[in-house]
Amino acid sequence: MKTLSPTRQALTYTALVVITIFMLLPFVWVLFGSFKTQSEFLHSPGAWLPDSFQIQNYVQLFAERGFGNYMVNSVIVSGVAVVGNVVFSAMAGYALAKLRFRRRALVFPLVIAAMIVPYVALFVPQFMVVVQMGLVNTLTAIILPVLVLPLSVFIMRQFAHSVPFELMEAARLDGAGEARLFFRIFLPLTGPGLATVAILSFLTSWNNFLWPLVVAQSQDTYTAPVGLSVASQASNTISFGLLLAGAMVVLLPILILFLFLQKYFIQGVATAGLK
Repeated sequence: MKTLSPTRQALTYTALVVITIFMLLPFVWVLFGSFKTQSEFLHSPGAWLPDSFQIQNYVQLFAERGFGNYMVNSVIVSGVAVVGNVVFSAMAGYALAKLRFRRRALVFPLVIAAMIVPYVALFVPQFMVVVQMGLVNTLTAIILPVLVLPLSVFIMRQFAHSVPFELMEAARLDGAGEARLFFRIFLPLTGPGLATVAILSFLTSWNNFLWPLVVAQSQDTYTAPVGLSVASQASNTISFGLLLAGAMVVLLPILILFLFLQKYFIQGVATAGLK
């Protein structure tokens, strides 16, 4: 590997620090803004620091606007979506990469085609399906479209190719069945891929706003993004402090998940496109 000169290293580190600070500035503004009062936003909307750090926005969000229930709904929806994507995409990736069956060559192009279909183009068909199934205004209707994502299948199929055929064939000669190959060999060797799928499926379901807005028709089924838009617009006025406080609360689980799985996520994203 080529080593950079001290001058180039210094310039590189300086550029990275500047870019990092530039990217963090909006989050810092949102964090400080979540402690401001409504009058502070109206009199000095561009100010960075609040006159005094007040937590009434967070208290009001949970005590008066029922944001805790919206967070619980989001946790349920995202948790089921993560489990579904990890389990089903791992099984699909294993089948597409390691098993031989008729028309296998046609399945993967269909997965790619599903990835490039615009999301909004699926709204009407998906809504008609949940209406026919009688699932409107339920968490099940919010979960179903994100239970297995084409991108998750693509990632696991790419990772499945990194598992050596020789290792699989040696296990088969020792008498291992497909279930044992899948659970004892395939899954342990595709940990970064599973972590990548878990993070991406969590982000997709956690940040999903449009679809829950369509099918969730009462506050009992609102998820956090939908509930935040409703809670911050009570009395026909936008409460900027509530909006920013809710944004910080919604952001917190994503930061925690990324901090715990960032090593596997970076490795997974770097490896997914190799084959």
